[in-house]
Amino acid sequence: MNRDQIDAQQAALDEYHDDPGDLPEMRARFEHNGSPRYLLYTIKRFGYDHDHGFHLDVQLVSDALEDGIETVEAQLQEGHADLIDIDYISIVRERAGGANIVAFHPYGRTVGGLVAPEDTDISGLEDLSGKRIGVTRRLDKNWILTRAACREYHGFDPDETATPVEAGSKVELTRLIRDGEVDAGFQFWQIIPEITETGPYENVLPVSELVQRLSETDNKLPIAAFLTSESYLNEQRGTVRGFADAYRDAVDRLAEDDDLWAEISERLMTYDDPDVMRAVRDGWRDMVVRDWDEESVDGMYRLFDHLKSVAGADALGVEEIPDGTFEIDP
Repeated sequence: MNRDQIDAQQAALDEYHDDPGDLPEMRARFEHNGSPRYLLYTIKRFGYDHDHGFHLDVQLVSDALEDGIETVEAQLQEGHADLIDIDYISIVRERAGGANIVAFHPYGRTVGGLVAPEDTDISGLEDLSGKRIGVTRRLDKNWILTRAACREYHGFDPDETATPVEAGSKVELTRLIRDGEVDAGFQFWQIIPEITETGPYENVLPVSELVQRLSETDNKLPIAAFLTSESYLNEQRGTVRGFADAYRDAVDRLAEDDDLWAEISERLMTYDDPDVMRAVRDGWRDMVVRDWDEESVDGMYRLFDHLKSVAGADALGVEEIPDGTFEIDP
């Protein structure tokens, strides 16, 4: 995505950055090509933040890596943001490493899929050995889940039998796939329709199926969560609760309002294409988790333990989930 496209998306959000007045502010920093921007746009578009007593300031940032961590993580850890979202394995890894962060609300089952040319000979996990497989980074959740599933069900580790190619960003990964520099790539779910609906590619392995299979539960588990710093949570607990309420309002709206998705397609998507829009809309509705409870978090612990037992702590980058990682009722 070029700078003009990012600026255009930011401008669409800025139209609704009204005067915060005396309301407490929450600084949200999110990737320019991440699906939370649809939700954040909806919160701003309909003023759900002000309805719930706070002002949400949304700025879009790069999805590139800085010193091995995503830019949004750096924004939070360096004190430039109060709200980001990342997958919970990364949250656990960063908190175990001393980061002052806490996950306070689920986002969704934000895993991707393995995108390959339509004439690929890859039809499942068992076909990955010997292939060049694009990943954003080797610690990406899609790759960790795939490694765990291959070891559990097929007795091999594709990190050893295939060649993972780290792209460093979603944009670069799409280029690798389209230019044929990899045999297939684990792209993020919201970008897959832009590839498969506009070219000769298909999603040959939805990672969401691996999540459910590995977690051994029918409950739709959130893989990504919203997080903030412990200090912000302690000082602005009411604002954090206000975001959770605004989030639920926006989810309800996005679940029902097809016209809103058409507007989002025009203003926030790279491709203003009805087929892409409908695929992203339906994928988002299937992915999102409106709320969580003890049972949901217990399932996240079970999945973590299963991944650790199958793929090992080295693959996860962390030994255990530290106390205080999740705040179910802020």
